[in-house]
Amino acid sequence: MITIEKCIIHRFKMPLKHPFTNSSTTITEKDIIITELIDREGRSGFGESVAFDAPWYTEETTDTVAVMIENHLWPLIRHRTFSHPADIPFHTVHRNHMAKTAIEGAVWDLYAKQQQQPLYKIIGGQTNTIPVGAAIGLQPSDGLLLTKMEQAIREGYQRIKLKIKPGHDLTLLEKVRSHFPDVQIMVDANSAYTLHDIDHLKKFDDYNLMMIEQPLAHNDFVDHARLQEQLQTPICLDESIHTMADVQTAIQLKSCQIISMKLGKVGGFTNAMRIHDYCQQHDIPVWCGGMFEAGVGRAQSLALATLPNFQYPADPGASARYWRQDIITPEVKVENGCVTLPDQPGIGYQVQLPKSDQKVLT
Repeated sequence: MITIEKCIIHRFKMPLKHPFTNSSTTITEKDIIITELIDREGRSGFGESVAFDAPWYTEETTDTVAVMIENHLWPLIRHRTFSHPADIPFHTVHRNHMAKTAIEGAVWDLYAKQQQQPLYKIIGGQTNTIPVGAAIGLQPSDGLLLTKMEQAIREGYQRIKLKIKPGHDLTLLEKVRSHFPDVQIMVDANSAYTLHDIDHLKKFDDYNLMMIEQPLAHNDFVDHARLQEQLQTPICLDESIHTMADVQTAIQLKSCQIISMKLGKVGGFTNAMRIHDYCQQHDIPVWCGGMFEAGVGRAQSLALATLPNFQYPADPGASARYWRQDIITPEVKVENGCVTLPDQPGIGYQVQLPKSDQKVLT
């Protein structure tokens, strides 16, 4: 049984090692919220919100997350006792998945520590070794992009994800394939195209891509189904997927062949595991996307990626690829194209938070 006595909301900014540009924005730093829940025995469990400081990816931001936790989510668990993290009554709060994940992840960390088991084993993971890939944003020149790809390949990453947008796609892929004919490559459009681009998008089939991620609108299923009918390249949905209902819609309409699973975007482990199982039952593979997580969210996303239907290399790779210094020790490292999670209880890492704005809720 877990009785939650206190919640501390830690908020701070972490500058990225290098700016990251997609079709919507350029990110130079991440506004981080880490939640620390303390139980009756004095144990701490940690969770992380993956929200950004502006609503360019979803409607949630770090400001809305902080308000939701303090005013709505904390009152639901304050001084309450739970036998299992799935018992948290978050169904009474609509959406706000990133805020829920920040709390739910901390409860799962506490639960795993109480059970003296690594988190990945508690959720049913079959291995602590996860193959990982590298995501590379839009670059000011093709030469710089090729250099970054070479570096990631040397570091052992097992596939490369490239950000694309109209006017920065086919010519780029032509150059990439001429240099790297056999490297596993996927592309991510972040909703940059419309169905009017269908003839253009059909040309992507020439480049032997693993998938094209979210080519059309962030809330669309119908047009993606029409597009997938005419593409050989598998479509992967990301921004469209928040709930089990979204997954069911996508599968019923045949909007995609692959689903990107982001722990913070679906409301935490309980929902993510249900979605994972449903996709597995319907022969739809999933893979673990990244959201520039700091160490807590990175460790928890990688724990999720140990479930058996995660069939492609995960996005969350080495801490040092993104941060000068992460908030966990040891930092996440990539060796031979894989991350190996520690076999310690909970997330398996020690959390060392920088100076931050703190709000203590009792």
